[in-house]
Amino acid sequence: MTTLTETKSLVGSFTAEAFAAALAAQSSAPAWWLDRKRAAYEKFASLPMPRRTDESWRFSSYGTLTLDGFEVGRVIPGAPSPAFPFGPAALWFANNVRSGERPRAGLPPGVIVTTLAEAAAKHADLLKAHFMAQPQKLGSEKFAALHTAFVRDGAFIYIPRSVQVAEPIVITHVASGAGTAVFPHTLVIAEENSKVTVVDYFVSADSSTHFACGANDLYAAHGAQLTYVAAQNWSRDTLSFQFNSTVVRRDARVQSLNLHLGARQARHESLSQLQAPGAFSEMLALTIAEGAQEFDQRTLQIHQAPNTKSDLLYKNALRDQTRTIFSGLIVVDPDAQKTDAYQSNRNLMLSDEAEACSLPGLEIQANDVRCTHGATSSRIDPEQEFYLQSRGIAKPQADELLTFGFFEEVLSKLASDPLHEALRELIKTKFKK
Repeated sequence: MTTLTETKSLVGSFTAEAFAAALAAQSSAPAWWLDRKRAAYEKFASLPMPRRTDESWRFSSYGTLTLDGFEVGRVIPGAPSPAFPFGPAALWFANNVRSGERPRAGLPPGVIVTTLAEAAAKHADLLKAHFMAQPQKLGSEKFAALHTAFVRDGAFIYIPRSVQVAEPIVITHVASGAGTAVFPHTLVIAEENSKVTVVDYFVSADSSTHFACGANDLYAAHGAQLTYVAAQNWSRDTLSFQFNSTVVRRDARVQSLNLHLGARQARHESLSQLQAPGAFSEMLALTIAEGAQEFDQRTLQIHQAPNTKSDLLYKNALRDQTRTIFSGLIVVDPDAQKTDAYQSNRNLMLSDEAEACSLPGLEIQANDVRCTHGATSSRIDPEQEFYLQSRGIAKPQADELLTFGFFEEVLSKLASDPLHEALRELIKTKFKK
């Protein structure tokens, strides 16, 4: 029998009363949407918190995870939105609610950029088919259920067949106020032979403590080209979870790049499923860690059809007493012959006190494949550092230059030069004191 104390430890601030209040705030939503939330809350409340014996949480600081002390539903309409360096956002959300939007006149005909709330009413079939449709496989089932239960709004992006969107669609998600819990979500559906770039910017409006539990769903139909960039810049006291689910169909190409900057403790899970011949998934990430930050990255590349390809490159730069965890797995199903899969995690150690844990892995059930994986951790070359310092460049600036050199391999994979430069500007903020 579950005691009251045990129940509270399982749900923290996200009690049944808090859920009822959150549901009441969406009372005008369709019944199927509310029913899905009720089922998700029951699942969240019943699942245990991570434990030491959980392999999917190996090396993680699970003891610092807490669901206590947060508040849901703190609405700030019209709240200021810190701007992404690339350009104005098509939509921005402050504390779970749409705070503003840019006129959409410049988008090609048929393109939909709207909110989840509006999509639930006007595009229910698409939302039902793609919203959190892929089961969580990387350890955070409890937190994903929490997200589904409490998400109030988010971005819904639909690109029709054969339509190409020239400019990136930028979505900004803002957390503001001490103890605020936010649940950002972005859903992107790229139909056959379409092309689009979507940018998610996660940012705190102040330096207070936040709880962020976000997700995104990416669907690339046959022949689609989808580029997704996420820049996470929460406050340094934020506890962050982010779940990415990507589905890639025949001859489609998805490139995702995640930039990790903020939060006290951040866990990012990325699942990519290659479901038809010719599918290609490129999974990229950059992390710059300082102070006592911990970044926990879990990835899964699943090849479900023959002649598919995935390429993963995660790079971390660690300063001070920081910690990173990378655990990645490539799975090749029995019918996925001619799979070509690559996975690499590289860590640049900028401090003797930093720690990088890497667990790359393979699970191959086909006999005609090419799969490689690896992980490296190395310090800055003393000769390179000495060369820069001998020319009057102080150590902090030398480390910054060398870090950008380390990151350039990933940044250069972006086709958009302005977007490349915008990410560089964000990374620079981690070196400014």
